[in-house]
Amino acid sequence: MEHKTIDLQAGQKIYFISDFHLGVPDYETSKKRELEICDFLERVQDSCAALFLLGDTFDFWFEYKHAIPKGYLHLFSTLLQYTKNNIPVSIFKGNHDLWIKDYLPKEIGISLIKEDLELTINQTTIYIHHGDGLGPGDIGYKFIKKIFTNPFFKWLFKWLHPDIGIGLANYFSGLSGKKSRQKDYTFKGVENEWLITHCENLIKDGKNYRYLLFGHRHLPINYKLSNGSKYINTGDWLKHKTYACYDGKEMLLKSIDGNSF
Repeated sequence: MEHKTIDLQAGQKIYFISDFHLGVPDYETSKKRELEICDFLERVQDSCAALFLLGDTFDFWFEYKHAIPKGYLHLFSTLLQYTKNNIPVSIFKGNHDLWIKDYLPKEIGISLIKEDLELTINQTTIYIHHGDGLGPGDIGYKFIKKIFTNPFFKWLFKWLHPDIGIGLANYFSGLSGKKSRQKDYTFKGVENEWLITHCENLIKDGKNYRYLLFGHRHLPINYKLSNGSKYINTGDWLKHKTYACYDGKEMLLKSIDGNSF
């Protein structure tokens, strides 16, 4: 687990946002979504003390030695403005962009979070993870993740020409998304929400987190746990266009149209 500490000043906020899935379902729709994201990030920049991207920023991302997926120039430019203005930006690996390596840290100055993060803001401690593969269930994905992160299989994949490798990955990712995303938009009940179970297990183990933040689920969720802590899921930008922000007093879960959750 990684650890970060932020001293938040009065009037500042920390923003948490996830699951842009840039690249799907087609170029035009993805570009429109990217511009909406950039517009939001530009609007909140003046109040932002730190920005956390909680994973699945891209629907697929793989870094070859001399090539990366093309596109996303507007997002990269916006994030570069953050880092040039000394606003720290951290990006988590999601299950769709597990293969982020050093391109974004080197070119934009973003910090890469490989798994989970314990973030202390003044006197408040927050646990953050993309959310994939946690809690009970989802056995099939947990098995597939072991394959995708296996160094041998990554080595094999990189020998595919980028036009073939990225093309295949985008095709299968699109098929997977069409099958799973609609059912993601319904709350499954406390006993079937694996991230709630994971959160309850963490606090039973004595973890003193005021908030536990995740993406991955694609559904904005603000749920009070048994000890009074809160599990917050930042939702997605395919449908909900939601984000979380912490102002030093409380964590708010909101959509860009002003709705609160």
